[in-house]
Parts: sequence; structure tokens; C-alpha cells
Amino acid sequence: MTPLKIGACLAPHEITDHRDWLFDADRDIELQGFSTHKDLTTEFEDRVAAAREGLTGFNGRLGIHGPYEGLDMDSKDSEVRPIITARFIKALEASERVGARQMVLHSPYTRWYAWNRLNKPNYWESKLARIHDVMMPVVKAAETAGITLVIENIFDVDPASRRAMVDSFDSDAIALSIDTGHAHLARRMSGAPPVDYFVRDAGDQLQHVHLQDLDGHADRHWAPGEGEIHWAEVFRALSDCTSEPHLVLELRRKSDIPTGFAYLKGLGLVE
Repeated sequence: MTPLKIGACLAPHEITDHRDWLFDADRDIELQGFSTHKDLTTEFEDRVAAAREGLTGFNGRLGIHGPYEGLDMDSKDSEVRPIITARFIKALEASERVGARQMVLHSPYTRWYAWNRLNKPNYWESKLARIHDVMMPVVKAAETAGITLVIENIFDVDPASRRAMVDSFDSDAIALSIDTGHAHLARRMSGAPPVDYFVRDAGDQLQHVHLQDLDGHADRHWAPGEGEIHWAEVFRALSDCTSEPHLVLELRRKSDIPTGFAYLKGLGLVE
């Protein structure tokens, strides 16, 4: 198994602390700081300027994490849906302004959906119609901008549902993201399959991965090696993936990035 190159999720002001590690090897960076209402409105220009400054000289692959709090792409409120669409499109503008080629958005699939999808007539179709109402303009805007939207598992129990949703757009501008911690937490809480199954189900739709570890009780965002995830099997699955997804450590304590990297490197999984 060939070791894979990994990077990290960081706010612009945190890049300096890891600059040599990131820039010297052209590692993947996912920018944080474009998620809240203020980020995309009153503080928008400041956020863009800080990102550009922090990325000066960077030649690796770049993405951003898009907005998510209170912005469910499956909103049942027809007056709210256009607001969500507009917020996502504003985040795409941020992506263009900083040179990012990916934007992470959160999945609308949950344990409730997994357990009730056959309980009501047309449950899948109704949900998908609402998602398309919100997301079709965003996908079209992403196509024009040359940016890929990557849909991250949050409460997902069945990875196939999210994959089918992505497939329904029939566009290269929308693909899959996996958060390893979220997948393992869903396994412990809701009987989801293990993390490597999420990877194998995604196949070549996988364009992005958040690497984080946890104890199965809460969304810890610990460094790999501190929790329960079987990392060797996860990376075996990733090695079979030909789509070359962005691989980024998404850790609560950014000071743990060297520790997480060293652990995975010690297992021969990353470089």
C-alpha cells in the first residue's frame, strides 16, 4: 500500500504555524472561516483578504468549508430554501476569490430518514425534490466556476442514500466527502457500517476526506490514534480509490496536527 499525502483544515491565521509542512510538500489545505452569517456578509472582504495573504506562495490543492449552521438543504420551508441557496452561492464566490477548487457542504440524510424512508409513500422522491430546489442553482454555479461541491456525511447511517442524491444531479460539480469521525460515530450510535465501508461505497465519487478520530461517544475531532478508528483499513480503502480525494486532518486542537500526522506516518499510511 503506497502512503498517501495528507494536509489539514485551518483558518487563515493558523496556516503560519504549519506553513513549512504544508507548503514544502504542496499538501491539501481546507480553509475554515467561511461558514457563518458574518463570515459571508459583514466580514466577507476581511475573510477573503486574510485567506489570500495566508496562502501566498501555496501551490497545493485548496478547498473551503462552506456554511452549514441552520442551512439544511432539505428545508421544508419554501420561503427559507432560497435563502439557503443564496448563502451557498455566496460561499462559492468566496471559493473563487481565494482560488479554492472544492467546497464542503453538509449532508441532509439522517438516522430518521434511514429508518423511515419506506414508511411513507414517495418519501425519497419528496426529499430529493426539496434538495434539488435548493441545490440545483448551486450546482450550476459550481459548474460555471469550475468548483466541486463535496457533500460530507454528518448524521448519515446509510452511505448509499447520499451517493444516490449526488448521482441524481448528473454533474461533475457535485461529489462525496467523508468525515471519518462522523462515520464511526454513526456506527456506534445508529448501527451504520464501519468507516472503510463508507469509503468503498463512495468509490470514485469520493473527492474529499476529513481525517479525525474519536471515542464513539461524541464528535471529538481528536488526532488519529487517540480514538477507536481502525486506520489501516480506512487507508486500504482509500488506496483503492482512483479519484485522488483531498485528505485533510480536521482536528479540534490544531496543535495536534503534527501528532496525528506522525501517528499515521508511523503506521506507513501517509507521507
